[in-house]
Amino acid sequence: MSLYKIRVADLENILEQDEINLKVLRSFCFNGIPDCNGFRALCWKLLLGYLSPKKSTWPAKLTKQRELYKQFVKEMVISPGEQDGPECIDHPLSDGPESNWSTFFRDNEVLLQIDKDVRRLCPDISFFQQATEFPCEFVKERERKLHVRVAPTTLSSANVERKGVGMTKINLITKRATESYEAMDAGQEAHWEVVERILFLYAKLNPGQGYVQGMNEIIGPIYYVFASDPHLEYRRYAEADCFFCFTALMSEIRDFFIKTLDESEGGIKGMMAKLSNLLHEQDAEVWERLRDQELYPQYYSFRWLTLLLSQEFPLPDVLRIWDSVFADDKRYDFLIKICCAMILLLRDQILENDFANNVKLLQNFPLMDINLVLRKATCLD
Repeated sequence: MSLYKIRVADLENILEQDEINLKVLRSFCFNGIPDCNGFRALCWKLLLGYLSPKKSTWPAKLTKQRELYKQFVKEMVISPGEQDGPECIDHPLSDGPESNWSTFFRDNEVLLQIDKDVRRLCPDISFFQQATEFPCEFVKERERKLHVRVAPTTLSSANVERKGVGMTKINLITKRATESYEAMDAGQEAHWEVVERILFLYAKLNPGQGYVQGMNEIIGPIYYVFASDPHLEYRRYAEADCFFCFTALMSEIRDFFIKTLDESEGGIKGMMAKLSNLLHEQDAEVWERLRDQELYPQYYSFRWLTLLLSQEFPLPDVLRIWDSVFADDKRYDFLIKICCAMILLLRDQILENDFANNVKLLQNFPLMDINLVLRKATCLD
């Protein structure tokens, strides 16, 4: 029997227990989750705390959370005009604090940035431009899709009417500008549209943080894994499950995205300081070379840390990295070790290069066997 088949059998044995031993599961997943049978999607749900180790609780928990997500969509995605009854006096031009329309237009400012970001999600693969099997039942009409709310329009013509000394009436006739992605037919949705909705709801439900550019890169791999699950029933609810797992992950790394917390130990500056200190401990010569060149961690590791290395490696490697990061009890300490290992593996080039070439090297990390990087990180004290 091959080593791969042995690992698959071992994981099946861990997962078939009525109460899963999380310590054993973490130890297994740290060395990589087999890319078959929906194992990664299930293990990530357990590692991120979405599912309890007690399997008997899963049906009720999943039903409750999926119904809750459906309610979020109904309440927060549908436009005010479609929600309001005939007795409602709310008007699109109202700017009162209680006006649904006022909130609608403020939301569109956030939605515009989300829309731009999700349209360039994982450009190296076609997955996010493909149609989902399970478009949202509430937004099957094209006019209800979020991206339509912020689609660019261009002024085609204007008719001006003036009667006597009364008010001048200007009728603006607009036509929709060409969108960067071809829109799906009515009743269909692309995966990037689903991700857009998840991020929009997250921003609505977390007003203290809102949406910050880069969150799209965090949610992309999670959604990809869940929406690619071979089990139909899990795939059907990939959107809702992804929302709650993304929310759980963001609760752990939210300090990375809040500027006022940059200086805190869990903030991004604190993380970069830990990386610098670890590098100094492991290889003082490399650390001094970067210091002498004034090539500070913020020039390269800010993106590494905030986006959990999702931009530095191909998607399959990112999934493998996240297996280890999610499985580690001190997951963000291990993330720092991976970043340090990346630098150490470029030691000879860094010591030889000038400032410009080192910036280019670290900001465009070269292709490398991800298992080599992870083995190096595991060996760091």
